[in-house]
Amino acid sequence: MWGSRVRVAVGATAVLLCATVLVAYDVSPAPDAGPAWAEPVRNATIVIDQGGVRKGYATPLVTVSGGGEVTVVNLDSFDHTVTSVANGPDGLPLFDVRVRAGTTATVPGVDLLAAGQWDFYCKLHPGMRGVLTVEGTGGGVEPERPTFEQPLVVPRTERGADIRLVMRRSLVRARPHGPRTSMWTYDGSYPGPTIRRRGGQGTEVTIVNRLPRGAGSMTTHLHGDHHASQHDGQPTTQLIRRGASRTYDYPLTVDGRAAPGSFFWYHDHRMDHTARNNWRGLQGMFIVTDPPRDGLQLPRGRRDVPLMISERSFRADNQLTDPFASGSRMVGHHGAMAWVGPHAPPDDATIGDTVLVNGREAPYLTVSATRHRLRLLNSSPFSSYNIALSDGRPFLQIGTGSGFLPRAVVRTHVLLGPAQRADVLVDFAGATGKRIVLESDPASPGTTGDDARATAIMEFRVGSPARDASRLPARLPSPELVSPVPRKVSKSWTFGLSGDRRSGEHGGHGGHGTFWSINGKAFDPGRIDHRAGLGTVERWRFRNTSDVTHYVHIHAEQWRTLLRDGRIPPPWEQGLEDTWRLEPGEVVEVAARFTDYTGPFMIHCHMLDHEDHGMMARFDVVR
Repeated sequence: MWGSRVRVAVGATAVLLCATVLVAYDVSPAPDAGPAWAEPVRNATIVIDQGGVRKGYATPLVTVSGGGEVTVVNLDSFDHTVTSVANGPDGLPLFDVRVRAGTTATVPGVDLLAAGQWDFYCKLHPGMRGVLTVEGTGGGVEPERPTFEQPLVVPRTERGADIRLVMRRSLVRARPHGPRTSMWTYDGSYPGPTIRRRGGQGTEVTIVNRLPRGAGSMTTHLHGDHHASQHDGQPTTQLIRRGASRTYDYPLTVDGRAAPGSFFWYHDHRMDHTARNNWRGLQGMFIVTDPPRDGLQLPRGRRDVPLMISERSFRADNQLTDPFASGSRMVGHHGAMAWVGPHAPPDDATIGDTVLVNGREAPYLTVSATRHRLRLLNSSPFSSYNIALSDGRPFLQIGTGSGFLPRAVVRTHVLLGPAQRADVLVDFAGATGKRIVLESDPASPGTTGDDARATAIMEFRVGSPARDASRLPARLPSPELVSPVPRKVSKSWTFGLSGDRRSGEHGGHGGHGTFWSINGKAFDPGRIDHRAGLGTVERWRFRNTSDVTHYVHIHAEQWRTLLRDGRIPPPWEQGLEDTWRLEPGEVVEVAARFTDYTGPFMIHCHMLDHEDHGMMARFDVVR
């Protein structure tokens, strides 16, 4: 899929504006020899109609002749891009243009493309996809096939009960060539050290802030864990100032019992700066293990591999770009905030050109021809990945980030949005000598996963067979699901876009603007949007009234997924969860029992720009 072609389904929706064909004629006097006219140059127009987020490009199939131009007409109320799936030798898309709502733009670089078919998509709304055909001789630019030049690095593991991590600026090896990249890190590496502890073993993690001046105060959230409010990484209080430290207490228990085996992760959670701080590197993994169990012999040691998938953009000197330097500006204050400027909601999306795995671009891992356990985490600020293996071999999903599923599920694709995790087994038996690519492979438009980006992620280099004692029982020791569940919904949360877009256009002014909202309101840390009683079971409902997908994360507890659009959830959502995909117009219902801790907790979208731009709410657990 990394050459130039992908299937594009064209529905019954009428194309309102067809590709424009311009013919240039030479009307100067002709010489005695040769034709009196020039060969026609065929240009093309890509049209984005109103509702393009849902409908896709109005002209998904366009054709130009070699040296021709492509113009983009954006009639939608959202910004969009036209971006090639294929990259050049510099690792960047061969063509890429952002087109503001209600404007037009010319796609740069098309005149240099070699003849052939070139897939394109919208980086801001990746479900929008199309194919550009270049006819004739074209230019000389060919797609660069991904190369995998550096070995995968698994972060060092911390296993103690008392762990100290220093946030500091460090140089890390992200790209295979050139200078190291300056990033904000936990203890000098990106990702930070992987913490691995058994459930029930209390763990204290002290975070020290030695970041540069101007970075500001920080806070660290252990995503997925059940712990006290004061140790939750509050977004506006209990912050870690520069030169200070804070100790977080994680008992790794739930209702007096050892927490089940889980795949958590820790990251900065500072309100207004969460996207920036995560982009700069403040992320790490946290694995909670189960005690040994009879009959459960899963791959371990080097065959148990945590994989943090993220993305960044780099300058020519290998330093991170700064997508936060300009583009949007907050007006008002928490509770009444809105955003104006070219990257105000809904056009706020921090997207990287380069995919990283455990902090490295396009790594490879040498594996034996045996079963391996892959713990997959999407820590990207915005993008989704529909993960597959290039030779079509399946995953056997045994768990989510919150513990085992009741039964293993065979899947050829695993869709992960920001903050979502999956625990899968892959059997490399019979693949000795092969190179198998882990990739993101969007589904056909209109199906689950159609807004995931298309990209190579990493490569497995399969060696010789080896002894493999791993086994999988027919039924897994999954955590207990809350039951019985109330029929009545205790709280509804509606995720949408609010404000006045007109005041925010072209720089905006006047104190209005737009914001991502929950129940029509922007986040206010001083406002309690819901109170849940300690010891009670509540049923919550999420509804998405916006035109874009959101990924909803709830702090405090692990939740049972009850219904997705009124139907029983698919098998891979029948365990515990803390983060859910919520499509436009979709309704999801979940339930949990509130145990152990009182105080304020958060519910928010984990697309980090959305969170920073208002899509977060506070709920309190009370006695």
